[in-house]
Amino acid sequence: MRGSPRHRTAAGWMVLLNALLLSTQPAHGAITDHLLVQLRGDAQDEAHQLATQHGFQSARKLPFGEGLFHFYPQDASKRRNKRSTHRRQQLQKDNRVKDVFEQEGFSRQKRGYRNIDDIEVNMSDPLFTKQWYLINTGQADGTPGLDLNVAEAWQLGYTGKGVTIAIMDDGIDYLHPDLASNYNADASYDFSSNDPFPFPRYTDDWFNSHGTRCAGEVSAAANNNICGVGVAYSSKVAGIRMLDQPFMTDVIEASSISHMPQLIDIYSASWGPTDDGKTVDGPRELTLQAMADGVNKGRGGKGSIYVWASGDGGSYDDCNCDGYASSMWTISINSAINDGRTALYDESCSSTLASTFSNGRKRNPEAGVATTDLYGNCTLRHSGTSAAAPEAAGVFALALEANPNLTWRDMQHLSVLTSKRNQLHDEVHQWRRNGVGLEFNHLFGYGVLDAGGMVKMAKDWKTVPERFHCVAGSIQESHKIQSGRKLVLAINTEACQGKDNFVRYLEHVQAVVTVNASRRGDLNINMTSPMGTKSILLSRRPRDDDAKVGFDKWPFMTTHTWGEDPRGTWLLEVGFQGKEPQHGVLKEWTLMLHGTQSAPYIDQIVRDYKSKLAMSKKEELEEELDEAVERSLNSLLSKTN
Repeated sequence: MRGSPRHRTAAGWMVLLNALLLSTQPAHGAITDHLLVQLRGDAQDEAHQLATQHGFQSARKLPFGEGLFHFYPQDASKRRNKRSTHRRQQLQKDNRVKDVFEQEGFSRQKRGYRNIDDIEVNMSDPLFTKQWYLINTGQADGTPGLDLNVAEAWQLGYTGKGVTIAIMDDGIDYLHPDLASNYNADASYDFSSNDPFPFPRYTDDWFNSHGTRCAGEVSAAANNNICGVGVAYSSKVAGIRMLDQPFMTDVIEASSISHMPQLIDIYSASWGPTDDGKTVDGPRELTLQAMADGVNKGRGGKGSIYVWASGDGGSYDDCNCDGYASSMWTISINSAINDGRTALYDESCSSTLASTFSNGRKRNPEAGVATTDLYGNCTLRHSGTSAAAPEAAGVFALALEANPNLTWRDMQHLSVLTSKRNQLHDEVHQWRRNGVGLEFNHLFGYGVLDAGGMVKMAKDWKTVPERFHCVAGSIQESHKIQSGRKLVLAINTEACQGKDNFVRYLEHVQAVVTVNASRRGDLNINMTSPMGTKSILLSRRPRDDDAKVGFDKWPFMTTHTWGEDPRGTWLLEVGFQGKEPQHGVLKEWTLMLHGTQSAPYIDQIVRDYKSKLAMSKKEELEEELDEAVERSLNSLLSKTN
C-alpha cells in the first residue's frame, strides 16, 4: 500500500538529498563541521537547543524538505577534528534525530575577478601584464573580466596558426623583432611606392607608426621577451602600404582590398572617410567591385573577411555615413574602454556588428593598448577604433584556425551569436532585444567579441544556407519633411515569397534613401521592422551644414534585425532634430532585404543550452513547426473547398 502524499514527499526529499550528496561531492573533498540534520516531527521546535547541546552554534531550518536543518559550527574557519566526529556520532544517537548527513567541502570561485597569476597563460613578454584587453584583471583602473577572453581560446590550442591577416595601412615595420618571425612577405605589397617592401616612410614625429601598432595587436610573437603578445600570436601578418601618399585613388583602394585574396584570409582596415562629422563618403566603383569579388571569390570561394573600424567621429558623427563601415561586406567593429564605457570618440550606428577595446578614458599611462611600435620599440599608447579592428581580426584568425571552412558570412553569424554584453555600458542607448530575442546596442552592436566562445562554436559550425536578395518595395514619390512633424512611410512586403529570391531569415537590411534638406546634419531617420525592432539609421550630426547634396541613393544599413522574419509592414520615420526650423524632401526609399530562405541555425550543434545559438535554434524550430502546421491546414481547407 502506498504512503500518504506527505510521506511520499518526505521520502522523496531524502532520496533526492542522498542522490545529490552522492553525485555532487568530489571524490577527495574535505568533510566539514557543517551538518544536514533531519529531525523527527515532534522535535523540530527543539532544533536550536539540540544544536547547542551537541557543540554547534545553532540550527537553521531549511525551506525545502521535511524537518531539515543546517547545524553550523561556532567557528567556520577551523578544520574538522576528532571532536567533530564524536559530536556527529552523539547527535546520530539522539532519539530526536532521524538522520545526519555530513557536508563535504569543495571549491567555488568568484566570477569576474581573476588574478593574472591564476590564469594558466605563461608569457615572458614584458608588456603582457599591461595588455588588459587580452586578460583584464583590473589593470589601469579597468573592470576585471572585461576582455576578449583569448585565454580560453589559447588554452584550447588556438593561436592563429595557418591564418594570414593583412594590415591595410601606412606600412609595417617588418624588421621589428616581435613581428619578423610572423611576417608574410609573399602576401605583402607597397601600393604607395609600388614595390614589395611596405616599410613605413620615416617622419620625425613617427606619424607612420599606425600600421606597425595594428600589426602587433594581431601577430606579435609570444614568449620572446619583447613587447607584448598578439591576439593570434602564431598567425602571419602581411603589410599592405596604401595610406601614405598625398591623396587616395579608387585604383589604390581596389588594388589593396583585392591583393592576394588566396593567400590573405583577413583584411584589417583602421581608416575611412574623414571623421569630421560632415562628410558622407564611401567606396568608389572599382573598390566596390573589388569587395564584391573578395567576398565571392576570395579564400577559394569562401570569401575574404574585411574588418573595418567604425570611426572616431564621436557623438558628432554617424558611422552609417561611412560607406566602408556600413557595407554588408565588412564586419564593422566599435570599441569600449577598459571599464566598459564608450570611448569619447566612438561613433554609433545600426551597421556595427560587434565591439572590441581601445584605450581607457582616464589618463592612466597604462590604460592604452600595448603593442609594437616603429624601429623595434614598444608602446602603451595605441588607441581609437584603429586599435579595435585589429583585435577583432585576431579573434577571427583564432576562429579560422578552429575551422578553416568558415565563409565570410559564417564569421558574421558567429560574431552575432558569441559576442557578449559582458559589462559594457552605453550612457546614451539602452540594450534592447530584437524580434527573435537577440540583444543589441546601437553603439556596441551585439557586444564584445568572445574569442573562447567563438572558437568553441566555430569547431562544430556548419556553413549557413545560401544568401538571397529581395527588393521588398520602393516609394518613389516626393514627400515633404518639416520641423516638428515626423514623416512616416510604410512598405508592406511578402519578402519575395513565392519567388526564387524569397528571404525568410534576415541578415542585413538596407534602406536606400534619397533625401535633401536645408540642413542635412539635423536629419534623423529611423526604421522599424515588422517584428517591432527599431533601428536608428541616421542620428543628428551637428557639424554637417550641407544644404545641397543631401543623400543620393545612400544605402543606410542595419544589422539589428538579424534573424527576423521580414514579412509585414516596415516603417520609415524621417524628421529633424535641432533648435532651428528646417525643411526637406524625401524622394526615394527602397527597402533591400538580404538573408536566407531556410533557417541558418536549425542544423547547428548546440553545446551550451543557455547560449544565443540555443535560443535562436529553438525559435527557428518553433517557427518552422508553426509554418508547417499552417501549410497543412491551408492545404486541407483548399481541398474541402
